[in-house]
Amino acid sequence: MKGVVLAGGTGSRLFPLTKVTNKHLLPVGRYPMIYHPIMRLKRVGCTEIAIVTSPEHMGDVVNLLGSGFRFGVDFTYRVQDQSGGIAQAMGLCENFTGSDSFIVMLGDNILADDFPIDVTEFMSGSTTIAGKAHVLLKQVPDPERYGVPRLLDDTIVEVIEKPTHPPSNYSVIGVYLFDPKVYDIIRTLEPSDRGELEISDVISHYAQTKTLSHGVVRGWWGDAGTLEGYQEANSLAKDLVYEEIPVSE
Repeated sequence: MKGVVLAGGTGSRLFPLTKVTNKHLLPVGRYPMIYHPIMRLKRVGCTEIAIVTSPEHMGDVVNLLGSGFRFGVDFTYRVQDQSGGIAQAMGLCENFTGSDSFIVMLGDNILADDFPIDVTEFMSGSTTIAGKAHVLLKQVPDPERYGVPRLLDDTIVEVIEKPTHPPSNYSVIGVYLFDPKVYDIIRTLEPSDRGELEISDVISHYAQTKTLSHGVVRGWWGDAGTLEGYQEANSLAKDLVYEEIPVSE
């Protein structure tokens, strides 16, 4: 199974920390932020990983990550030179993932734990998770900041992006498992009022066709995309250690 890390964007919500660098290169705990999704993907079996970032930061990202040798993976790089949103960035990886199912992680999402059960059951097509797309949810105190699922009998029927009146206290976090048909869905999307192709519209399509499943994150989850979230993620991740990453060159 292949992995995709989305590490584009302007980092405007973290300015001026991001004035001269990509936010995904900022430290979270003892590692650059982007190390966290890379290691979670590797630990659930992804050894081929695409990194999507903006043209002005590609050089710095490549200088940091290299070929993937130090991580025990192979990196492929894609340039997102439009501010087209998460779904548009995913679309850049169609040739990379090909006919395989794959995992997408947002580069500013920090997890306490791996998620191997979700991956295994999604790939096996078990009756526990019998979908073509799978998302992870987390209970949060402020769901209006995120994509929020509307649930009916523990089934997601739609996802609403940053709702004024959230239909649940869950957030769809930045971990998604998709089959290759997701690219056909992306091609049908129209830009939202924000001018972006919304990942919530992609997930809602799977929900409407009853091919969406979900799991719930039990450990902590940090969204380091805002200053408040970045500070919280640093506190949560301060003791995280990935033994696979060399501590020296």
